[in-house]
Amino acid sequence: WLWLKEARPWLRWVGVAAFVGVVLQGVLGGLRVTLYKDQIGIFHAALAQLFLVLVSLLALWTSRNWQSSELLPEPTNSAARGMRLLMLGALGFVFIQLMLGASMRHQHAGLAVPDFPLAYGKIWPPMDAASLDAINRGRLDVRDQNPITALHITLHMAHRIGAILTLLVAGLLAWVARKQVGAGAQISRLAMAWFGLMVLQAVLGAATVWSNKAADVATAHVMLGAASLVLGSILSVTLFRPAVETSPNPSPAATGRQASAFSGAKTAVSPI
Repeated sequence: WLWLKEARPWLRWVGVAAFVGVVLQGVLGGLRVTLYKDQIGIFHAALAQLFLVLVSLLALWTSRNWQSSELLPEPTNSAARGMRLLMLGALGFVFIQLMLGASMRHQHAGLAVPDFPLAYGKIWPPMDAASLDAINRGRLDVRDQNPITALHITLHMAHRIGAILTLLVAGLLAWVARKQVGAGAQISRLAMAWFGLMVLQAVLGAATVWSNKAADVATAHVMLGAASLVLGSILSVTLFRPAVETSPNPSPAATGRQASAFSGAKTAVSPI
């Protein structure tokens, strides 16, 4: 790494951040084991997701496609503005969903709501003291270390509501991208793939409840959540990368400026 020539100084600092992040992740993992604090486990899960995103973006920024400007966003700045806002909103929902999932896992209370799409047979589950007492007396899973509380049910229902909001925003992003730049554009394909990943993630979330939190289904749900965050981050940086706008009949001066812009982009990221 010390001998590599990189014309983008900021990329070196991203590499340093990745190194610091993985060291901190190891420290948090050790503290989680020795101190047995659930709060540390939640931070450990959050940092794991962020580290995965960081190294994935490093792979993207050092790829040949990115360096050769082949991943420049197709939409113009005016068309991309709305997609960027939708993208940030959807990506924020995905990260919140991952944190809610981590919080639920580290409560050691099992499934706070064991049925879907209803919750204890209702649209919104009861959380009064009598209902909670009846729920805990009727539980049969001996793996659960803690009784279910109103907070556990609230986290679970927030996770369900967040899933619906994430699907809606991701679907709207895919529709807007298809309408603005066409179904064959790279941005549209990425947005549609991301929305498809969200749909599969929602199905796995429902299957986690239906299977009583089976280990393989729950693990696949967590893994696909991480993949959704990575793909969403790649789509975000692609949308926010400055585009070189073209016109149907560019003037010689405009053509020269565009050629210079592409040439400058290729020169600036030269790995030599």
